[in-house]
Amino acid sequence: METFFLKVIPLILAFFFGVFIKQVKLMRKEDAGVILKFVLAATLPALSLLSILKIDLKPDLLYLPFSAMAIVFLVYGIAWWIGKSLKLPQTTFGSFIVGCMIMNTAFSLPFFMARFEMEGMARAALFDAGNSFLIFTFIYYNAVKYGDNCKACKFDWMKFVKLPPLWGMLIGLIIRAFNWQVPELGMNFLNLVGQPTIPLVMIALGLVFEPKMKHLDAVLTAVFIRMAGGLFLGWLFTYLFGIHGMTRTIIIASASTPVGFNTLIFANLENMDREFAASAVSISILIALGYLPLIIWLFS
Repeated sequence: METFFLKVIPLILAFFFGVFIKQVKLMRKEDAGVILKFVLAATLPALSLLSILKIDLKPDLLYLPFSAMAIVFLVYGIAWWIGKSLKLPQTTFGSFIVGCMIMNTAFSLPFFMARFEMEGMARAALFDAGNSFLIFTFIYYNAVKYGDNCKACKFDWMKFVKLPPLWGMLIGLIIRAFNWQVPELGMNFLNLVGQPTIPLVMIALGLVFEPKMKHLDAVLTAVFIRMAGGLFLGWLFTYLFGIHGMTRTIIIASASTPVGFNTLIFANLENMDREFAASAVSISILIALGYLPLIIWLFS
């Protein structure tokens, strides 16, 4: 386990490197969006495909996407009930409830890679399939509902269909189903393209790190629901369904991830409370730098 923490330290340093290059004005917060767009379009699909090609497919993997969806709906109920009692303005309530629901699974990928390597990446990608489906359907619907941008209320279902990492997983599953062999050249190419995913994600998260003091009590409540509430629900799901081993660790740790970056994207897109979204993302990421490796270690 000491090896795991030695692998985690460079990930934390990469995050603070992102904070540093923003502070010295070598890059801007807005550049994080470009980096993450490149990760989503190129490096993560290659890594998802490669991990599916190398994973040992087992029946318990079916629990991963369904557990993600179950956790999102349960968190929604908790967040809606607590959020209403806080009497927040509509746009702030929108950022609150969306932030509680969106799991930042991209943040967890470097830690899963450090602990479980390719098999962990593949299982995390399957969990994220369920998470992503609800991000661009049910969660986005709530962003539209509580945002102050009603003229943009038309929902775009194609956002989910066009997600490149999901296509990477689908292609990988088809190749495995037909038992096709990928040439060594192809595997080397996927490895080359996929390798930058981990450092790029951590640097981008460092660039977007920007905590604010506005609605601090509500921000901390949202972070607690997202991370501590997610931890409990992830553990409860694995306990009730008798899930063990790596799949158990992936579900619990993924459910415990910080507030997702899409919270900020949806806040901008649908005119919700941007400062609340930025604070929730930033504070939860800072906590998760020490919290998430500990969760993975405890439940491994």
